[in-house]
Amino acid sequence: MKICIVSDSHDRADALAAAVRAAKSEGATAVVHCGDLIGAQTVRPALVLGLPIHLIHGNNIGDPFMLHSLMRASGGSLHYHGGDARLELGGRRVFVVHYPDYGYAMACTGDWDLVCCGHSHTAGIEQVSNVKGGTTWLVNPGTIAALGAPAATWVLGDLERMRFELRSLDR
Repeated sequence: MKICIVSDSHDRADALAAAVRAAKSEGATAVVHCGDLIGAQTVRPALVLGLPIHLIHGNNIGDPFMLHSLMRASGGSLHYHGGDARLELGGRRVFVVHYPDYGYAMACTGDWDLVCCGHSHTAGIEQVSNVKGGTTWLVNPGTIAALGAPAATWVLGDLERMRFELRSLDR
């Protein structure tokens, strides 16, 4: 299973939809958004593309009431999880949180195959040693809005092979 991992879209609906479109063209079947979507309207163009979207709110919460309303109206395409998410995707345990320090701590537990985070607007993909003697992938896709960053970035993840590739939008 391939997934699109994005974060920090900050009301940039076109950039979010462009990343989801690119990921879908490469075989992604789900989207994980690591927070700071801001307005519910930001996710609408991406929802039209037909992939389920798992979303947390981050520190720029926006309007949770509208996100819940949009989730109910999406027919199961939008999954709004609140402050963090515990998912099973492609047979893998995935934890999603906005803050990198919280993400690093959760990776260290060894309870997750993949931890996704955002907030810093700095992309990073690394394996973190965990307390169970193994490693956990920690992925921060950077910012799809390119705010305070040299490029609008996202990650294409392959959960079967546990490979993660940083991508940037062609603007």
